[in-house]
This record gives sequence, structure tokens and C-alpha cells, in this order.
Amino acid sequence: QVQLVESGGGLVQAGESLRLSCAASGRTFSINRMGWSRQAPGKQRELVALMTSGGNTDYADSVKGRFTISRDNAKNTVYLQMNSLKPEDTAVYYCRYSTYSSDYWGQGTQVTVSS
Repeated sequence: QVQLVESGGGLVQAGESLRLSCAASGRTFSINRMGWSRQAPGKQRELVALMTSGGNTDYADSVKGRFTISRDNAKNTVYLQMNSLKPEDTAVYYCRYSTYSSDYWGQGTQVTVSS
């Protein structure tokens, strides 16, 4: 079983930055994928970014060039650096940890961007 704890959300103005963190604990595995999804009220959950333990990354088109995902494997932690935030980035951001057989999700952290 894997536990995920997100942090770093908050309220910012458009154009500002935030960095989200997600630390995984419990029975983790060296081969995995960690990433971030978000969900705004009335909208579908959207994959924002992911990164494999091997270093491969993928981003949603809406955040490409503004968000950067990174990992610290020694700490079993994934980060999401969010720059040039827009009001449409407002959502609950969920950390995801995936193995071949299981998906785990954090509790979510609220990001609110005001204009």
C-alpha cells in the first residue's frame, strides 16, 4: 500500500507561481509513474503531467511550457513547478502513483488563481 501526501497549494494571482509536492510512503517500488491530475468543478479530471522513474515526461497541452514536473527518487517525491498561472488553472490537484497493477491517489490540494 502506498500513501501520498500533497502540499503546496494555495491562492495566488494570475502570473504568479506555485510548487506542488507529493511524497510517497509505504510499500513503494523503484519502477513507477508519478504525476498530477486536476479537476475543476463541472469538468472532467485532466492529466496535467507525469514522469516515470526512468525520467520520461508527458504534459497536457494546456500547461506545456508553463509547468515542469520533476522527481527526487531518494525522497520518493514528485514536484510540479507551476509558472505563469492562469485562472483556468484553478482546480484541485491530485498526486498519482502508478505501478503496473495499481493506482494510488492523494487527497488533493486546492490551487486557486485569481485574475
